[in-house]
Amino acid sequence: MRHRHSLEDYHSGILLGDKVLLAQAITLAESELESDRDLIENLIEKLVTDKKNSIRIGITGSPGVGKSTFIETFGKHLTAQNKKVAVLAIDPSSYKTKGSILGDKTRMEELAKDPLAFIRPSATRNTLGGVTAGTRESILLCEAAGFDFIIIETVGVGQSEVAVRNLVDFFLLLMLAGSGDELQGIKKGIMEMADGIVITKADGENLKKATQAQADFTHALHLFQLPDSGWNPKVLTTSALAKKGIEETINMISEYVQFTRANGFFDKNRHQQDVACFHDYFNASLLHLLAQRISIEKSKKNLENEIMAGQITPWKASRQLSNLILDALKKI
Repeated sequence: MRHRHSLEDYHSGILLGDKVLLAQAITLAESELESDRDLIENLIEKLVTDKKNSIRIGITGSPGVGKSTFIETFGKHLTAQNKKVAVLAIDPSSYKTKGSILGDKTRMEELAKDPLAFIRPSATRNTLGGVTAGTRESILLCEAAGFDFIIIETVGVGQSEVAVRNLVDFFLLLMLAGSGDELQGIKKGIMEMADGIVITKADGENLKKATQAQADFTHALHLFQLPDSGWNPKVLTTSALAKKGIEETINMISEYVQFTRANGFFDKNRHQQDVACFHDYFNASLLHLLAQRISIEKSKKNLENEIMAGQITPWKASRQLSNLILDALKKI
């Protein structure tokens, strides 16, 4: 049986930067057990009273773009400046087994050994949006533990990455020149969410392609409406292997934070994210409460069987279940 620490143990340990207790608390945040959820909610209530000056960075990109290599070099550059860096690496889960490889600690071996760094791989467990069910709580826990930069490495590029955008201060999109990503990236709405774009692997024979991709993306960004932050997204080239462009990327993020703090968007954005969090958790809680009503769950199963048998359309079944839920709500 897993040992459970007290609320005070977690509270004091995390404030002291205890990585073991931090990792255990994140496990609680990802748990579906009611007792674990109660404990983590009470813990976060105690921890968020202290205002932190951390910067939350979301990093995404297609498979093969070099996210892990970039993050390791980026993180090592920050720890060399005596900054504490937490990496919440999200790995996709199998729809069949719900399992995940969780190999980010092996891909970021040097950063994982750094005493100023903390890497936590987590499985999506079919949660959409490139994040896990406990990502929000994990961010707050890492902030309370004193990390200056909290990096969320997502599962990959997709329209659902909007969920990640609603968790971070700065959203960084990594692109690889010469792979066809340039044209695809311009088409995708994800470019409109990016606060900065970095062309990776800009070295050797790929340098010329990377420079051309930088020009193409810079031109494409001019076609988009200026974001609510008022910030003009920048396009940089980097080589994690040659350690080029990393300092420029850090400076870009620092400029963004300074710019948005000055015009009030930084705090406004975090408050809006808290409201979005409220909506998400309310919807999840409501679904959980409804699922606990045996009559509704039984009706849902019956409708699923009727759909499988071709006796009813999904749309009609949905309306019937919605009406049952409305009737149940009237009786609460």
